[in-house]
Amino acid sequence: MSDKIGLFAGSFDPVTNGHVDIIKRASRLFDKLYIGVFYNKEKSGLFDPASRQKMLAEALEGIGNIEVITAQDSLAVAIARHHQVTHLVRGLRNAQDLEYEANLAFFNSQLAHEIETVFLLTALNYRYLSSSRVRELIHFKADIRPYVPYSVLKEVEKIFENNQKI
Repeated sequence: MSDKIGLFAGSFDPVTNGHVDIIKRASRLFDKLYIGVFYNKEKSGLFDPASRQKMLAEALEGIGNIEVITAQDSLAVAIARHHQVTHLVRGLRNAQDLEYEANLAFFNSQLAHEIETVFLLTALNYRYLSSSRVRELIHFKADIRPYVPYSVLKEVEKIFENNQKI
């Protein structure tokens, strides 16, 4: 039997405790799990891709079967094929996420019928958590400790120490 290889892709700008929870749970389902930091150079995020990758890697230390990768201007299925992925992993918080993700899953299945999409429901305590809300809290210098791993707190502290504009 061949290995089950997953890919959980997102912008992770920044990674949240909800992302970490999905990743930990997904890592138990697969022999290998890639975490894909996907970004579009046409969009400006709060954190650059290298910082996102670093924050994720630090937040996920100790999970032996994962690898954080980055991709720019690529379809998830193209990256998945390159890494011999068998399953795309997606997290669902609510019905809106389901509609959006079902649409993506349809097109992904058309482009790569051999790759299955699996959905994991977000834990109830992370249901309303999103990177965009965390970015808003960061902008207003609010406390983000309940929502993000320590690796994100360190990066945010660097931003404020250097008086960078958010």
